Amino acid sequence: MSVIVTGAAGFIGSNLVKALNARGENDIVAVDNLSRAEKVANLSDLEITDFIDKRDLAGRLSAGDFGSKVAAVLHQGACSDTMETDGRYMMENNYEYSLMLKRWCLARGVPFIYASSASVYGAGRVFRESREHEAPLNVYGYSKFLFDQAVRRTLAEKPKTQVAGFRYFNVYGPREAHKGRMASVAFHFYDQYLAEGRVKLFEGSGGYGPGEQVRDFISVEDVVRVNLFFLDNPHVSGIFNVGTGRAQTFNDVALATVNAIRRSRGEKALTLAEMRASGAIEYIPFPAQLVGKYQSYTQADMGALRAAGYTERFLGVEEGVGRYVATRIAASKP
Repeated sequence: MSVIVTGAAGFIGSNLVKALNARGENDIVAVDNLSRAEKVANLSDLEITDFIDKRDLAGRLSAGDFGSKVAAVLHQGACSDTMETDGRYMMENNYEYSLMLKRWCLARGVPFIYASSASVYGAGRVFRESREHEAPLNVYGYSKFLFDQAVRRTLAEKPKTQVAGFRYFNVYGPREAHKGRMASVAFHFYDQYLAEGRVKLFEGSGGYGPGEQVRDFISVEDVVRVNLFFLDNPHVSGIFNVGTGRAQTFNDVALATVNAIRRSRGEKALTLAEMRASGAIEYIPFPAQLVGKYQSYTQADMGALRAAGYTERFLGVEEGVGRYVATRIAASKP
């Protein structure tokens, strides 16, 4: 039976397909929009049985092309640009499209696992999967929030089919190059240091000092493991945070990135003070367009995911970013 993966040429989607392949699962229907052809690089080393443009999937599903041959739908596709101003496009792409897939899965008893986002919490200080803590700051966050609300109504009816949503926090790792400015800070720090011998962080904002804004940074390795856990446990439904439960600073990410590069060159690790003194870290003005739309603090409450039975350890920035940098360095060698 096939596994349908939407957003399969994207960051998390392609990492999921890779992990499925590693388990010997190659009957995968990849769904995406390849209008940006460079994304095909994320599929070229993977095994799939079919590719469907995201605009054609609804028609294929309603035509009954798959019959009863779908084992699960892993819905990772979305517009994730938090600066997108076309609200109609965002709602069609992230909300209405997701509703269509959920309805199809429920009607046929197909497990439905989808990507939500920690952006639903907005500028809040409590990151627990509960309505009183949710107040998105932009239309991207709102599109994810509104679909989560629809899922809550579905779950209240106690469906026999699995419906599981994951509020991803700040994900980093391989296969994100196509995201451009929306790629992780670890990705950008790596490129900046190789190009200029320094990384650029925001000056203080929201009561935080330079580079001291904190986020829950999670490796895509951990994100994939969570998805596979739910795929293997179709009796578990709900909406869950997927972070590490540990907030770390942007300075921490910069340190981990630069020192991983330095290790690869046989150079000694630097402290934050040494990086500042040497100019390896530069602080730049906080962008005016992000004022009031920026999360200076996130830290996932992991209680619900742990209660659901997930027991794996999460990678901290030091280990996770170090592994990511090593992967990029290895890929850059002829």
